Amino acid sequence: MSVAIIPYEPHHAADWARLNEGWLIEGGFVIEAKDRKVIDDPRGAILDPGGRIFMAERDGKVIGCCALMAMDDGGFEVAKMCVTPAARGLGLGRALLQVCEDAARTAGATRLYLETASSLKAAGGLYRAFGFIDLPPRPTPYVRADVFMEKRLSSPTPSTGPGA
Repeated sequence: MSVAIIPYEPHHAADWARLNEGWLIEGGFVIEAKDRKVIDDPRGAILDPGGRIFMAERDGKVIGCCALMAMDDGGFEVAKMCVTPAARGLGLGRALLQVCEDAARTAGATRLYLETASSLKAAGGLYRAFGFIDLPPRPTPYVRADVFMEKRLSSPTPSTGPGA
């Protein structure tokens, strides 16, 4: 059983919606207006403004996803990360975060940002273990968000060798 993390394609729309509605309901959360916009229109809400979406597949079935939403400061917000209950414990959350970080670095981003809920203990632990640090509270469109985090990414070092 191998897992592949691949870029979102339009045929992933139903899986994207299923996964995200699933974790929100499982967590006891209301699907809020911003959730609905991002779930229903990933192209317009995430991809067209310069973001990325990654889907995790195992044996042809989508079992996880994560998005990078472009921010005004050149960073990316990690959003809508989830793994199906049956696929938890396989390191897939960490793998999705690594793919997101790699894509953000390639795009020249200097930070990753995220908002989560303190009730999502496993998610918070994963983010902290991955190098995210807590930030002070800030305004958010999400009622459930009460934890704000970022991970600073080092700037790429310009090449000074021959041919630079």
